[in-house]
Amino acid sequence: MLDAGTRAHIAAEHAHYRFTTQEVRLLCQHARDLQMWGEAPLASWWQAQTVDAALPSKQRKRRYLAALEAHVATLRSEPTRYQDGASRTPERAPVQIEQVASDREMFGDCPVRSERTLCCNLKTIDAVTNCGFGCSYCTIQTFYGERVAVDAELGGKLRRLRLDPSRFHHVGTGQSSDSLLWGNTGGMLDDLMAFAADNRNVLLELKTKSANVTYFLDRPIPPNVVCSWSLNTDPVIENEEHFTAPLRRRLGAARRVADRGIGVSFHFHPMVHYDHWRGDYLAVADEVMSTFSPDEVQFISFGSVTFIKPVMKQIRRRGEPTRILQSDLVPDPHGKLTYSDDRKVEMFAAMYDRFQPWQKDVFMYLCMEKAEIWDRAFGWRYGSNEQFEQSMAAATCGWTTGGEGLDG
Repeated sequence: MLDAGTRAHIAAEHAHYRFTTQEVRLLCQHARDLQMWGEAPLASWWQAQTVDAALPSKQRKRRYLAALEAHVATLRSEPTRYQDGASRTPERAPVQIEQVASDREMFGDCPVRSERTLCCNLKTIDAVTNCGFGCSYCTIQTFYGERVAVDAELGGKLRRLRLDPSRFHHVGTGQSSDSLLWGNTGGMLDDLMAFAADNRNVLLELKTKSANVTYFLDRPIPPNVVCSWSLNTDPVIENEEHFTAPLRRRLGAARRVADRGIGVSFHFHPMVHYDHWRGDYLAVADEVMSTFSPDEVQFISFGSVTFIKPVMKQIRRRGEPTRILQSDLVPDPHGKLTYSDDRKVEMFAAMYDRFQPWQKDVFMYLCMEKAEIWDRAFGWRYGSNEQFEQSMAAATCGWTTGGEGLDG
C-alpha cells in the first residue's frame, strides 16, 4: 500500500484531472517504484514540474503523465546504483515451520524447462515449500509470516519413487525452498541421503544461500551428492538478498564441505546489472578460483534476473526498498521479463572469460537461455537439451549413455 501522503496526492490530482482507471494504476505503480528505488516521492516530483497553468486541463494532464513516463524511463535506462551499505532491511515476521502430511506430488520437472531454451532437464524434489529468506527477486513470494511446510511423508515418497536406472538424473531440491536453511528438520536430509545412496544414477543437488552445513561435517555423504551455492556480489546480497548468509560465509561453508571431499558447485544466478557489476562479479569469480581447486567444483552456472508479472506485482505490493525493477526489461522466450540479449551476453561473456583457467576442467552452463545467447556469450552451444544433459552427466559424474560412472 502506498503511504498516506502519496495516496492523498493522487486523490487530489484525480479530483482535478479525472484520471482513467488505467492512468490511476500507472500513477500508483510509478509512485511505488520511485518509493522503492529511493527516489523523490511522486508528490515532490509533481510539484517540481513546470506545466503551463493556462493550458486546458486535459492537455496539462497529458503533459504531466508524459513527463512522468519519461522520468521513470530515464531512471530505468540509467545504471542502477547501490549506495554504500545495505538499504533498510525489511521486517522479518516469525517463521513457522511445520511438518505436514500430504499426498501432494513432490517430484517433477524444473518449472522453466522448455524446448525454446537450452535446459539440463533438471528434476525437482519439493522437500520443503516456502522460504525463510527475503530475496527481493524470488518467485517464492510468501516468506513473511507464512507457514513453511516440511513434507512429513518425504521418506516414504522417495522410497516409492521409481527412476529409469539406465538414465542419468540431475535432481535438485532448491526450487520450492532453500535446500540447507532448515538443516535436518523432520529428518529430511537423512531421507535425501538415503535416496541418493539408493539411486547412484542420480546427481542430487542441494542449493543454498545459507552457511548451514553442520550436517555434512560429521557423517558419511553419498558420492553423488553435491552442495551448491548461489553467489552474488556484496551490494546485491546486502540490498536484495535479505536474511541470507554474506558472501564470505557462503564461500566459507562451501570450503568446509569441500574439505570433507563432498562436491561443491556455484550458481551466479541471478546476475544483477548495476553500475559496478563488472568489477564486483569478476572479483567474486577470482575469489572462487583462489578458494577452490577446479577438481573440487562440479559445475558453475550463470543466469540473469527474470520475472513473471505476478512476482513483479508482489514486489510492488510489499513495497520494500529495492532497485531490482529499476531496469529496462524485455520478454524472454517464455513471456517472462528479463534483460536484453545484449546485456545478458555482456555479463555472461565477462564471467565466462574470467573463468577461462577453469573452462577445460569445470562444467559451465547458462540457465534458462536460448541457444543464440550461448553462441554469443560462450562461442558454442549444445544441439539439444538431451545433449546438454548427457554432457553434464559425463563431466560431473563420469556417467555415459551406457550407464557407467556416477560413483566418483
